[in-house]
Amino acid sequence: MNRARSPVPAYPLLLALGALDATGYSIIVPVAPAISDATGAGPAGIGLLVASFPAGMVAGFAVAGALVRRLGSRAVLAGSIVLVALGTLGFVLGDTLAVYFPARAAMGLGSGGIWIGVTFDTLDRWPGQEYVCMSRVFAAYSIGGLVGPALGALGGIHAPFLAYLALLVAALPLVLLVDGPVARRSFATDRGVLRRRGFWVASAAILFASVALGVLEGVLPLHFAERLSQAQVGALYVGASLVVAATATAAAGRPPPPLVFGALVLAVFGISLAGLATAVPLWVLALLLAAAGIGLANTGSLGLLIGAVPVERIVSALVVWSQVGIVGYLLGPLAGGVIAEELGYGLVGLVPAAAAAAVLLLRADVLAAQAPVVLDDDRPGVLGL
Repeated sequence: MNRARSPVPAYPLLLALGALDATGYSIIVPVAPAISDATGAGPAGIGLLVASFPAGMVAGFAVAGALVRRLGSRAVLAGSIVLVALGTLGFVLGDTLAVYFPARAAMGLGSGGIWIGVTFDTLDRWPGQEYVCMSRVFAAYSIGGLVGPALGALGGIHAPFLAYLALLVAALPLVLLVDGPVARRSFATDRGVLRRRGFWVASAAILFASVALGVLEGVLPLHFAERLSQAQVGALYVGASLVVAATATAAAGRPPPPLVFGALVLAVFGISLAGLATAVPLWVLALLLAAAGIGLANTGSLGLLIGAVPVERIVSALVVWSQVGIVGYLLGPLAGGVIAEELGYGLVGLVPAAAAAAVLLLRADVLAAQAPVVLDDDRPGVLGL
């Protein structure tokens, strides 16, 4: 007698996939010194290796955005997981930069596909609840950022990536077992929505969040290392990731304009304080404020995007919005590093401040305009577009 298989609950799986995707990004941080020692690569070489992942993501967003409408989210997710696994295998079996560079780029390409797959599967399954559900996916990504450094504690190069490969292999059958949505929605590519001011306000907001995060993770650790050990710096960032996740979750479904304005203030002030201060208690306070601002910006920018673009026509907008976010994460460390080296850490707050100014220059009146939106508890709110 054949037993009917039990379907895998969709939403917990999507949250877990988001965390797993973020793990693949963050795993390189603790492993980078070992790669440098093993290959002789200097800071520039390691920097290029790290950058190959987000570069692959930018391409992955576009490829997966085109495929998701034809093949569906499940096929995109399964194929993307396989691609990430193949890239991960390069770090398990390889020993040279000639292997690591294409392997890391392949991981980034697959990561972009996972993000698109998770996003469109969420939009497909819970119409009318997109803002709330995707806000929690953002929180899951923040939690996943903690797992990569934990795997790095295994030591060396091969062991952390082997552990990550095992997680990917375990996730693949779950993706294949999950039931499809009750009624599939039709998503269309509409480049006309890219001309909407509201879309560009949303893009500027995610750019700000990514720039702030890039400065926080890519520049300030060297400043904190002046007084803290590597383990203490790591603990500081674990706490910051938890704050980002908690803030993003708490903000889910709330009107986006206040979230974005609050994010600009908190993140700019927090990063500026972190660069100016030299006392550990002030650093803790600064990271708390900056992390809270980044969490609010993530959720607020998502709310602005969903409010600006009809979900059924969101494919092009979501791909470009995601690409803008990755570009911001690359620009943050680049600009912040130059300022820190030339002018000192006390002025690194200028980088997120410039990104915040871009949000405001795209017209505060757009953020302040009122339009009804239904929150997760069916109370009327203000979307802002």
